[in-house]
Amino acid sequence: MSKTIHPPKAKINPKQLEIHGDIRTDNYYWLNDREQPEVIEYLEQENAYCDAVMKHTDAFQNDLFEEMKGRIKEEDESVPYKYNGYWYIVKFEKSKDYPIYIRRKDSLEATDELLFDCNEMAKAHTYFKLVGISVSPDNTMVSYGVDTVSRRQYNIQIKNLVTGKNYGEIIKNTTGGATWASDNKTLFYTAKNEQTLRSDKVYKHALGTSVDDDVLVYEEKDDTFNTTVFKTKSKKYLVVASFSTLTTEYQILPANQPEGKFKVFQARIRGLEYSVSHYENEFYILTNADNATNFKLMKTSENDTEKTHWKEVIAHRDDVMLEDIEIFKDFLVLSERRNGLNEIRIRRWDNSDEYYLPFNNETYTAYTSTNVDFDTQTLRYGYNALTTPSSVIDFDMVHKTKKVLKEQEVLGGKFDKENYISERIWATAEDGTKIPMSLVYHKNTKKSDKTPLLLYAYGSYGATIDPYFSTIRLSLLDRGFIYAIAHIRGGEYLGRPWYDNGKLFNKKNTFSDFIDCSKYLIAEGYTSPVHHYAMGGSAGGLLMGAIVNINANLYNGIVAQVPFVDVMTTMLDDSIPLTTGEYDEWGNPNEKVYYDYMKSYSPYDNVEKQAYPNMLITAGLHDSQVQYWEPAKWVAKLRTLKTNANILLLKTNMEAGHGGASGRFESIKEDALEYAFLLDLEGITA
Repeated sequence: MSKTIHPPKAKINPKQLEIHGDIRTDNYYWLNDREQPEVIEYLEQENAYCDAVMKHTDAFQNDLFEEMKGRIKEEDESVPYKYNGYWYIVKFEKSKDYPIYIRRKDSLEATDELLFDCNEMAKAHTYFKLVGISVSPDNTMVSYGVDTVSRRQYNIQIKNLVTGKNYGEIIKNTTGGATWASDNKTLFYTAKNEQTLRSDKVYKHALGTSVDDDVLVYEEKDDTFNTTVFKTKSKKYLVVASFSTLTTEYQILPANQPEGKFKVFQARIRGLEYSVSHYENEFYILTNADNATNFKLMKTSENDTEKTHWKEVIAHRDDVMLEDIEIFKDFLVLSERRNGLNEIRIRRWDNSDEYYLPFNNETYTAYTSTNVDFDTQTLRYGYNALTTPSSVIDFDMVHKTKKVLKEQEVLGGKFDKENYISERIWATAEDGTKIPMSLVYHKNTKKSDKTPLLLYAYGSYGATIDPYFSTIRLSLLDRGFIYAIAHIRGGEYLGRPWYDNGKLFNKKNTFSDFIDCSKYLIAEGYTSPVHHYAMGGSAGGLLMGAIVNINANLYNGIVAQVPFVDVMTTMLDDSIPLTTGEYDEWGNPNEKVYYDYMKSYSPYDNVEKQAYPNMLITAGLHDSQVQYWEPAKWVAKLRTLKTNANILLLKTNMEAGHGGASGRFESIKEDALEYAFLLDLEGITA
C-alpha cells in the first residue's frame, strides 16, 4: 500500500466538556453537525483518501466481489412455510438485489400471488428496506414498513391483497411492525420519538381513517425503556411489551376486543425479566425471577397472571441457560445452551417422552426456525457450522425423523466442506477464567508464526456470536487465513453470568479477554503479531478501539466497522438515539462512579501518542445507532497522535446507516474492501 498520499487533516476547534469537576477537551466536537457543508466535505475528503490509498487494489477488490458474488445462488427461494391457509415464500431473481415476497393458497402448486417486489419498490432509492410484513386474519390485507434513509424510521402502509392497491394512509416514524386485531380493521403499531428514535408509544389505527385520528394506547414514559406490540402465537391475545436492559413488563388484551383496555400481566420490578407465551388457558413465562440467573420456565392461568401465581415447569440450572421456547399442541420445545453449545430439547405435554436433538460437532449453531403452526408434529429448525453451510430441517417430533428441506448451495465449483477444519480452543484470561474460541481454516493451512489470523468478537448486550458458516469468509480461508471467533465475556456463550461479567463495572473483562485470546493464539503458534488481525463492529468496534489503546503491538491490522468509540460524549447526551436505554449496559455517566470507570476505557478519550496498527474504519452517514461522527472524530484524533506511518483509513457510506448498503450485492462490495485491506497487508493481491 502506498503511504505517499497525504491524508486530510480535520480542523481543530476545541470544545470543553465539563461534568463532575472534570474537563474533557474535544478538538473535533464540531463534526457532529451533518448539516454543515464543512462536515460533509471532510467526510468526502476521507473517502477520497481511502480510495486513493486503496486504488492499487481496485482490480483485486472487483475480483473479490465477483468471487464472493459467484458463490451466491442468484436465483433462489426460501423454504415455504404455511400460515393461515397460505404458503409464504421469499424469492430472489438473477442480478437483482432485493427479495420478492409471494404466497400460494392452500397448495404449493397454486398460482403465485405477489405481495411485494422490493426490486421495483427500491428503484427510486439508494437505500431500501422492507420489514414487518403482517397479514390480516382474513388474508385480504397486509401492513408493512419501509425505510429509504437507513435511520430505522419506517413508514407503515397497508396493501389490499385483493386489488393489489395500497390504502391511502401512511403512518410515519414507526418501528415498521404492526399487529392486526381479530376484526380485520384495527391495526396496532409502535411509534418512535422523533429525536431519540426510542420506540415509546403504541397506537391503534382504524383502517380507512386518517392517521391523525389514531388513538394512543400506551406511552412508555420511562426513557430507559422501549415498547412494542405483537400477537401471541395462539392468536388470542395482543401484547404490549416494555423492555429495558434489565427489566421487562407486559400488558395483554384479547385480540377480539380491540376497543378494550390492556391489562398489566406483571408490573415491572427492577431486575425482573420475563417473556410470555400463550397456550390453551394458560401463559408460560420464561423468567429470571428469584435469582434464576440462567432463566427458568413458569406457568400461570389467564386470569391470575401476577408473579405470586406462577408455578414452576422447568427449574433453573446453574450449568444450562434456557434461551427460548416453542409451544405446539402436543409438544414443548426448549432452546438451551450448555457449555456454549446450542441444544434443542423436545418434551411432550403429557410427559410421556422427552429427548434432545443429536448434534455431533465440536462447534456449531442450531436454532428453532419458523414455527407458526400450533397443531403440527413438525418442528422446523436450522443448523450450520463453521465448515457446514446452513440447512433448514423439518423434524417429526413423534417419529423422530428429520428431512433436510434445503442446504445452502455454495456455487463456483470449488467448495468442499471436507477441505476445511474447525476446532474449539480455550485461552486463559488474566483472572484465570477460561475463554472459548471457535476456529476455522483450510486443511492446507498450517499454524505458524507466518500464518495470518483474523480474530473477530462482539462482546456486549448478551449477544452471542455463534460459530456460523459464511460464503464470504471463504475468500480469506482459501488464501491461507485462519478465522477465529472469541466468545468473550459480555455475550452469553457460557450463560447469563458470562454477560453479567462483561458489562457495567465488569466491562473491561471484555477487552482483556480478547487480548488474552490474542496472546494465547500467538503463544500457541497459530500466528504472530505481524500477521495477527482483529475485526469488530458497533459495540465490537468499541472493543477494537479499546484493544488498540491497550495492546496495539499485538496486531498488524484492525477493521472497526461503525465503531461505538466516543462513549463519554454519547452516553452523556440523552438526545442521541439509544443513550438512555443503555445505562444498564454501560452505566450512567451522570453518576461520577460510572463516569470515572467509563472514561478509563472510552477509546476516543484514551487515544495517546503511540504506534497504532494499520486500521480501516467504517461509518454510515445516516447511522442511528452509532452516529457517523464517532468514527470520524476517532480517526481525526488518531491522525494527530499516532507515532508511526501505518495506514489509517476512514470510509463513510454517505447513503446508508448502521447496517451498510441495503442490496444483497452492494453490501458485498464493503466486504471486498475490508478483505482487500487485510489481504494486501499480507502481500496477497490475487
